[in-house]
Amino acid sequence: MAYEIIASQCTVCGACEFECPNAAITPKNDTYMIDPKKCTECDEHFDTPQCAAVCPISDTCVPA
Repeated sequence: MAYEIIASQCTVCGACEFECPNAAITPKNDTYMIDPKKCTECDEHFDTPQCAAVCPISDTCVPA
């Protein structure tokens, strides 16, 4: 399973992009996108997905 970013809630702050250990998050148009092929939900890196942990808007980075 991978995480996704709810585009309508994304403020394009960029916090998630820099925290992703798999480089799965990239900017696209007016939001950020998570590549599901690269997203491991931070398994083997952290206890919780870092995109969700650092996002200033709760429930923006969610399981797909």
